[in-house]
Amino acid sequence: MRIYELAKELKISSKRLVEILSQLGIEGKSTLSSVSSKEGQAVREFLAERGPEAAATKLRIPCDPIVTFLGHVDHGKTSLLDAIRHTQVAEGEVGGITQRIGASEICIKDKRIVFIDTPGHEAFTAMRARGTQVTDIAVLVIAADDGIMPQTREAIEHARAAQVPIIVAINKIDKDNADPERVKRQLAEQDLAPEDWGGETICLEVSAVRKEGIEELLEMLLLQAEVMELSADPAAPLRAVVVESEIDRQKGPFSTLIVKEGTLRVGDVLVGEQVYGRVRALINWMGKRLQEAGPCTPVQVLGLSEVSVPGQVFVVAASEKDARRMAQQEREQAREQGLRKREKVTLETILSRPEDETRFLSLILRADSQGVLHALADVLASMKEENVEVEIVSQGVGEVKKSDILLASSSDALILTFNVPVTGDIQALAIQEEVEVRQYQVIYEMLEDIEAALRGMLEPTYEEELIGRVEIRDVFRIPRAGVIAGCYVSEGKVIRDALAEVTRSGEPVTKVSITSLKRFDRDVKEVAAGLECGIKLQGFDEFRKDDVIRVYQQRRTR
Repeated sequence: MRIYELAKELKISSKRLVEILSQLGIEGKSTLSSVSSKEGQAVREFLAERGPEAAATKLRIPCDPIVTFLGHVDHGKTSLLDAIRHTQVAEGEVGGITQRIGASEICIKDKRIVFIDTPGHEAFTAMRARGTQVTDIAVLVIAADDGIMPQTREAIEHARAAQVPIIVAINKIDKDNADPERVKRQLAEQDLAPEDWGGETICLEVSAVRKEGIEELLEMLLLQAEVMELSADPAAPLRAVVVESEIDRQKGPFSTLIVKEGTLRVGDVLVGEQVYGRVRALINWMGKRLQEAGPCTPVQVLGLSEVSVPGQVFVVAASEKDARRMAQQEREQAREQGLRKREKVTLETILSRPEDETRFLSLILRADSQGVLHALADVLASMKEENVEVEIVSQGVGEVKKSDILLASSSDALILTFNVPVTGDIQALAIQEEVEVRQYQVIYEMLEDIEAALRGMLEPTYEEELIGRVEIRDVFRIPRAGVIAGCYVSEGKVIRDALAEVTRSGEPVTKVSITSLKRFDRDVKEVAAGLECGIKLQGFDEFRKDDVIRVYQQRRTR
């Protein structure tokens, strides 16, 4: 058994376990070294003799980093992983490209790294759109002979949207036409200036074919994880996230889960939204059956009722009956509400956003030409109001794609298009994901809408404008109607629902809204100067003859 596994079993930190082993005369053990059953028993006896104080049980243990490889198609993401894992996964892929998400792990220098290999960035963002953060570090793979391509830029945008550190692996440096310096120039244009250029982005030159730069890449991943101080509690309630799901004729539905907190065990009853089941088997990425899986461990789970969705979170239920009931409740709630989505972000709903120190109107731009795109981006990026700025999450030439909708969904962004068609299936996906796609053919109309939205994001400010003066000439007490002031409008006008300040001998008495305004027996909205009217105020009936009412209207100044 490895030390970190024993530490999880005993609910102590790996560091504390190493200290105990040292006290027992068992030297030279690190956090991932093996410990014999005899040594494990010695630790258990040690803890039993000294009580819970000796165990320091309440500490979270260091967590292994979860790393996602992103980038353009055919830039060598899976081949690079093969070089890292000493496997031949790429050879079995259809067409030589990755068709589904995979999760694997390696051990290096007594530490573990978990890898997620994706067929692009869409699944990466789909998980984030569901409110699930799985990845700790993103590795951006760029072919040295190809440079930054459209999907590379999209991957950068998605990694930034997820707010995870980006490490760049410039792959295929073994090619005759490889030009790493060109790639670095392109990275600088994307605000990812390399460290050797004075920037902050870690850039490594690697070759999956020659296995060059692999060790340096792994060291940087471990260093980044160390800086982030990742941790997890194996004794906490289980929280496991779906990475991928499939259905097999023999196995039935099964899902690949990564444990984020707690420990997943064979026999546990799981429930995640509308899916539930008892864990019949746990299988790691090498095909080995496990009895349990701790934090940051990817495993295939057999025994679920149906195929789950990437990003779905599973927890442990008390019994299958409870799990079935919870899943049924989710199903009924989903049926009642349709697709349960966040509030749709539109230009009209931005006003309701809570105020912050600085707020952003996030936009995704698509135009019919590069020149128009740059012009729009420059103008929009320069538009701002007090504490409100425009943030262009993504921009590109051509039609709106599925990845744009997913990015907008996860980033609370609006999609603006100029002279670009939006296909029916994309419109359908936008409706499903509650994303607004606005199409324009006149530039100034787009700019006017955005300017209006920016003003709407600011909390409105008002000032009171005096619009009328009213004299109270009599007071009437009417059954069921209450006290009504018989008035004469001497100046300006009086408006129903306006603000009324009652003054007596020049001194203010109250300031409330006008709830009722009548001309004879008719309700009216407004009465002009020179006319008589009846006025009722909200919560005030202490009128006196010769009181004066000053009528104010709130005027928005911003």
